Amino acid sequence: MGEDTATPALVDGIREPAPEARTAVDAARAYLASREDRYRIDDPVRDLHPAGTLTSGARQTVRLQQTHHGVPVLGGQYLVRMEREGGRRIVTGTSGRYVTGLRTGTTAEVDDALAVERAVDAVRQDLTTRAFGAGTDGETEGAPLTGTSHGLIVLPGGTGVLTRHITVRGTDPAHGEPVLREVYIDARAGYPVLQYSGIRTFGAPGTPGTGRSAARSLPAERAPGTGVRADGASGSGVRLDGTTVPLGITHDEARGAYVLRDRTRIQSHPDHVLATWDARDRWASDLSGAWPDGLQEVASPTERFGAEATDSGAVDAHWAAGQVYDYYQREFGRDSLDGHGMTVNSLVGATDYGQPYVNAFWDGQKMVYGTGDAEYRPLSAALDVVGHEMTHGVIEHSANLVYAGQSGAMNEALADYFGNAIESDARHLSMDDPDSALLGETLCRTEDPRACAIRDLNDGRTTAGSFLGVGFGTDNGGVHLNSTLFAGALWDIREELGPDLADAVVYKALTEYLTPLDGFTQGRDAVVAAAKQLGIGGQKTAAVRKAFTAHGIVPNWEKALGIDSDVLLSRVNTYDTHLGAGGGWWAASNSDESGAEPYSVWAGRTDGKGQLKLMSPNDGRYHVNPATDGKTVVWQAHGASGVDILARPLAGGPVRTLWHGRSAGTALGVDGDTVAFAYSNHGGRAGVAYLSLKDPTNVTTIGGGTYHRATFPSVSDGKVVYQDRKRVAAVYESTTRLVDVATGEETVIQQAAPQTSLGPTAVAGGRVYWLLDAVGQNGTTTLRRAGLDGSGVTDLSPETGPEALDVSEVTASADAVTMVARPPASGIGNATLSKLWQFTPDRKGEGTHRSRVSCNRGEQLSAAAADGTRVVWLDATTGISDVVTRARPSGTCA
Repeated sequence: MGEDTATPALVDGIREPAPEARTAVDAARAYLASREDRYRIDDPVRDLHPAGTLTSGARQTVRLQQTHHGVPVLGGQYLVRMEREGGRRIVTGTSGRYVTGLRTGTTAEVDDALAVERAVDAVRQDLTTRAFGAGTDGETEGAPLTGTSHGLIVLPGGTGVLTRHITVRGTDPAHGEPVLREVYIDARAGYPVLQYSGIRTFGAPGTPGTGRSAARSLPAERAPGTGVRADGASGSGVRLDGTTVPLGITHDEARGAYVLRDRTRIQSHPDHVLATWDARDRWASDLSGAWPDGLQEVASPTERFGAEATDSGAVDAHWAAGQVYDYYQREFGRDSLDGHGMTVNSLVGATDYGQPYVNAFWDGQKMVYGTGDAEYRPLSAALDVVGHEMTHGVIEHSANLVYAGQSGAMNEALADYFGNAIESDARHLSMDDPDSALLGETLCRTEDPRACAIRDLNDGRTTAGSFLGVGFGTDNGGVHLNSTLFAGALWDIREELGPDLADAVVYKALTEYLTPLDGFTQGRDAVVAAAKQLGIGGQKTAAVRKAFTAHGIVPNWEKALGIDSDVLLSRVNTYDTHLGAGGGWWAASNSDESGAEPYSVWAGRTDGKGQLKLMSPNDGRYHVNPATDGKTVVWQAHGASGVDILARPLAGGPVRTLWHGRSAGTALGVDGDTVAFAYSNHGGRAGVAYLSLKDPTNVTTIGGGTYHRATFPSVSDGKVVYQDRKRVAAVYESTTRLVDVATGEETVIQQAAPQTSLGPTAVAGGRVYWLLDAVGQNGTTTLRRAGLDGSGVTDLSPETGPEALDVSEVTASADAVTMVARPPASGIGNATLSKLWQFTPDRKGEGTHRSRVSCNRGEQLSAAAADGTRVVWLDATTGISDVVTRARPSGTCA
């Protein structure tokens, strides 16, 4: 996210007196005001609000949150570090992000209600697109998603973007999985400019041994576990590894039993405790962000907790929570996760809708641990997992690194580092023990540690050879995929400096230097600066730098990432908008370099020659999802009053409004005189429409009703193909259909079998292509082909078999069909990301020869077929999306 600042990111090695003030916050703000020539902060008292003060002996670090005309700035934090000396405060350094280029107004044109509606629509559309299907059935009209507004916030790109921050919670309408999304809606146009999942789990989705993820949420107003204080007691229990451990317990008079409620550790609040709760048979989705009725602490009739508490993982969770609390208190004087003695709640026994749940998460107020399965023990059985999840709480209450992209990867890296550090020390592993760098290695019942481990901090990955550029829709922008790049450097530092010194350096960087939107480069700078501040000496500081360099984390490291495709448009700074191509031209949406400008539609030639053409007006709306046939560009314009479908000839001429509605899907196509697009009515009732460029008032609509949905349209040669779902005689039928626009004649290409979900379509060269999922939850889908009359049905990419893929998008020219696909979930890495695969005609002209379009690393999305075998797509290899192209497939990739 771009930003404009004249405020220094790091000032260290100074000793300057702070003005006399009553509090550390007042002293810090007065100091910044007294040196306005250096810091370029006009009014620190007005623009910087207290966000926490860390006190350690004579040292104080004040964290200040930036506001713009009273509105918080996402990631805008500045820190002032001071020491007490002779009764006065001495400033020893400052750092952080203060955006000085903000000019945006702070008057919203979109109210909370509309912002919530748009956010829910955006999440529902994303879920439906990923899951296939034509929307929920009429009998389930109760919206499974709800939104909560947190007010206005300024995104810091360029002059700033005023948004409303909405948290969307609920259940995935297709699969019943928990949903939590942080969505930022432009407060003037009502367009979602940023969306990412709030999921914070130990293992990424798709990691071996981990199941579905559960969602992180905002803290509840009151954490259970408080109440009348009783005397603490000492109990014991047996961990899953067979060792007997002491447990802090309390005798609960009301239950007549001892419970896992440790009152011995937190002394700053008489009612704050470490408690472990019995969540057996509870669904992880019901435990995320909520406290279900009837939940009770794990109990025992005697001080010795028996086999039931062992098998559920309760003994491990309770003992490990104490170990993690003791580590932070002993090493850094930190009183619990927030530094102020908050209650620590652990829930054990969570299931995946009644099935084994092999994951764990922190949801802002508690840790939740899954049951494990036949191979994996309950997740609380690993001290590094417990340390990881509790460290997420420490991070949230210090640097609060945004859980997306590089900042999210650092969030994961720091949780891994401290979780592993706590376990290694507890197990007395030396730093040269190869198992010391493994996470989750003690979870398996039969596998050896290295086969069992979820991650290895000594995996040797570097940014140049291993960084995986992905969009926020995949692993929140790579928070798990890329975490070991940074965590590996931190672990190297621990091996070089030794545990005590390295832990002090990393903790200082986390709590006194890092800010929410920092990336790898800023993280490196923070750790190096923390090492200097601790005065560890030039040779050891050089070792810190060397560790980051060895992992490729150096200034401008992103520029070293190469690709095998031709760049048509670099640094596409947009969110969730698709490409179009046809007739030798491509079209894409773009913003300015900072991402602050509402999106515009640009067009260019697929061979890269000539100048780009600006197609859309600069009217404050978001112009997205363009399509072109080489003669006309059509696209969507999102504003506060709804969505318009606009069109303009490539040869020039006025912009025409073809259609206006409440909401539109991403599918949009043009071919000659016909424009086809997806739309939705209130509640996500999906429909398809097509119209004539010559007479746009003549609109034909399909679906959009309670018991009739239609979606995923495509258009070519006067034919519109779409997916249809309607209730017929109390039974829902799903069909792939084709309409001849000239005659209105409909052809059923194929009726889907019951329980089959239908996905995106393409039509070209006298062939219909579509995606379907006939075997639910198996992680693969089918790319199917047929003639325009429904004959010759063939599965080009079958759903079962050794070459089955999870296909998510399809696009076709007269000569080739291209799909965006990835292998079934089998770990995380470059090979499991979405790539482009193309089927070209074999000697019989059947189009069954499959090859990779490009061998670029990272995620490849939004493919648009151009002429012949040329494809245009969005490539995320460098971490910033580029519009790229290849004229022919690259073949087989290593």
